[in-house]
Amino acid sequence: MAYTALYRKFRPTTFSEMVGQEHITKTLRNQIIAGRVGHAYLFNGGRGTGKTSAAKVLARAVNCLNPKDGEPCNECEICKAALAGTLTDIVEMDAASNNSVEDIRQIRDEVNFLPTLAKYRVYIIDEVHMLSTGAFNALLKTLEEPPEHVKFILATTEPQKLPATILSRCQRFDFKKIANEDIEKRLQYVCEQSQIEITQGAMHIISSLSEGAMRDALSILERCLQDGDTKIDEDKVRDLVGIPKLTYVHQILEAIINYDIPSAIQATNTVIREGKDVQNLLWETIKYVKDILVYKTCKEAPIYSEQEVKQIEELAEKTTTETLLNMIYELSTLENELKWSSQKILLFQVGIIKLGTPQIQEMSEIKTNKPVVQNQNNQSIEIVNRKIELLEQKLTYLMQNGTVNIHKTEQNVDNKPKKIEKTASKSQDKMIIQQKLTTNEKLEGWSKILMDFKQAGKIMLYTNLMNTQAYIINEITVGIEFTKGMTPFVKGIMEKPETIQELEEKISIQCGKPMRVKFIDTKASEEQKEKLEPLQEFAKELDLPMNIIE
Repeated sequence: MAYTALYRKFRPTTFSEMVGQEHITKTLRNQIIAGRVGHAYLFNGGRGTGKTSAAKVLARAVNCLNPKDGEPCNECEICKAALAGTLTDIVEMDAASNNSVEDIRQIRDEVNFLPTLAKYRVYIIDEVHMLSTGAFNALLKTLEEPPEHVKFILATTEPQKLPATILSRCQRFDFKKIANEDIEKRLQYVCEQSQIEITQGAMHIISSLSEGAMRDALSILERCLQDGDTKIDEDKVRDLVGIPKLTYVHQILEAIINYDIPSAIQATNTVIREGKDVQNLLWETIKYVKDILVYKTCKEAPIYSEQEVKQIEELAEKTTTETLLNMIYELSTLENELKWSSQKILLFQVGIIKLGTPQIQEMSEIKTNKPVVQNQNNQSIEIVNRKIELLEQKLTYLMQNGTVNIHKTEQNVDNKPKKIEKTASKSQDKMIIQQKLTTNEKLEGWSKILMDFKQAGKIMLYTNLMNTQAYIINEITVGIEFTKGMTPFVKGIMEKPETIQELEEKISIQCGKPMRVKFIDTKASEEQKEKLEPLQEFAKELDLPMNIIE
């Protein structure tokens, strides 16, 4: 007898045997019981979720001679012929290989003939999104108004590729991914029927790897039986699909958290020497970090043994929530980079070294505004970082509102007031700089630079700089003064990176050394000065000394 694959051997023969799609099977059974079966159905969803199985069951159910509660009996002449694949009234067509107009025209011609044995002629078109545009157009009229003895069941994984005219003619059912718990229950049933010994941990790994596809889960289970051994455990599944053992993943994470780079690289090399895939190793590492984070937050680790939970607890106590979040962010970024790299092992090892080096991590976190990790001496830099953020927020608030805080100090013994300071806003700083620029040296050749812009056809830049003056502020900075002020439109043009780069290049050539550019809005500075005058008068009336701290 020929060998039959597990996913074919245990294909559901009734709606009740289908896993995880109760919201669909219940509706279909009710339609069959009530005699309100539609003429066209569209089953869409991910691979291995039961679309084709549901289509086969539905095709038998509508033709069954003795249906029971909307289910096919699978014992009558029609059901047995359909299960054996000899019933010509149920036609299965793969649109991936039969996608031409001629194939659909053949169906259009056949629908006019009455079925030979069954009540309905049922067409199951799988991967229907692969049909050509002409084929879809040829199917439209037949799909909308087929003869009473014809039913269409379309199945696809990509419904967005179907024309709206096809979608509107079908009853659509969305098949969802099957939950891991349902997959494990089905695997348990299959193993019991096939006399296979499997551990709970192995079933959990298989269900996780299947990603909601029952067919994939059964295919992985079948691969585990190829060596002739009917005993399956976690290590066997991991070895088969190339997943590193949890021991190595734990060693890598422990070394990273302890900033022990040699140990991390050594564990990584051990996994690679065993022939494991780097991307699988990275996926397991991200998943393990996530589990540590969940345990640290919720104290939950249901899929791990007591010994493994103790190891997770130790790692959770050694690190912070912010560190784990940052680690997941870095590893996820590394996962995206691995997809496009031809040197996956090298890139992975560099990423591990980066995570295991505190100095590199701290610099990376400062640049990306991510939470700061702790160093080897457990002295948290996070506190310092947050203090700096609070100071920056306070300064930003003062700058935006143009407020000035005057603090009157206590009198000393001689009744002489101490120095009183005022916090100047950003606009005030610009005003002070403008006052100093009047005494600085003008930039020679500024008019020549403007003419170069005009001759180069950069009229927008030339027009906005026509009425400006350039001064040398210091050895590395040139200030461009807008005497008539900067409108938001002009400011948007000037602050473009390409504009600043072009200005700095021209000015650097003129000065013979690298120079930076600073834009000065004179009008805004004068307006700010007018706003400060009442405050200065108030301070003068109270005889309070006021100093501007630059």
